[in-house]
Amino acid sequence: MPKPVPKAPVRPPCQLSLFPETAALVRVDPATNCWRFYSLSLQPDLFGGTALVRQWGRIGTAGRQVCALYDDAGQAWDALARQLRVKRRRGYRDRGAG
Repeated sequence: MPKPVPKAPVRPPCQLSLFPETAALVRVDPATNCWRFYSLSLQPDLFGGTALVRQWGRIGTAGRQVCALYDDAGQAWDALARQLRVKRRRGYRDRGAG
């Protein structure tokens, strides 16, 4: 009698994020000696809310960092989208894009 084949473990379903949780932007203009980066990320905080962490500065430096706390993840995503619109209007492009 053959041995029964064990069943593969069932993984719980994972939810895919429809909204970006991170963004990395750069603005490079050698004519004006402008070499800037700007990054955004959403991170959970210890109290059940969401933090929007923004970091910016000259490429090659640590730059500055600011953390804004939001009670709701939706509010944090809205703030991230707002910041992306503003920065793209000011000439920032996605890192790695031509």
